[in-house]
Amino acid sequence: MNIRFRQANVNDATTIATLVVALTKEICERAHAPLLTINLNETIERCEHLINEGHYTAIIGEYDDQPIAVATITETYALYAGGAIGLIQEFYVSPEFRSSGVGSMLIEQVQQYGDVRKWVCIELCTPPLPEFERTLQFYQNNGLIPVGGRKMRQALSLSSLSR
Repeated sequence: MNIRFRQANVNDATTIATLVVALTKEICERAHAPLLTINLNETIERCEHLINEGHYTAIIGEYDDQPIAVATITETYALYAGGAIGLIQEFYVSPEFRSSGVGSMLIEQVQQYGDVRKWVCIELCTPPLPEFERTLQFYQNNGLIPVGGRKMRQALSLSSLSR
């Protein structure tokens, strides 16, 4: 299988957003969670903004010039980790390409990206368990280890974000 990976640019915002919306819908459906309000057009605009501001990037996997996978990543810093770390925000492989090695190749691409930037580690949050137990196994098989805790969130109003 000839998969090509490349770092995305702002012109890929529609592709990234489309794959991220598919990921979000799948997680909500499989976890029987309320569907998060995720609008494709707003997600495209947000993606363009984050890429343009240098806060966000993505690696896209393509097969026959069709996007089949994406990892969105950002860099942050943590004292506990000893410096710069990479956060995988979204990770998605189209269902028909799962269990074919595409996901492992995408993880390798993220690792290479992080090596160049001298990241100490890569972190991510798994989707809900037990619905995504296979996903947890996939990440463990690719060198990521559970470090405990749960993803937590507190929504802030948009007005407080602009301060």
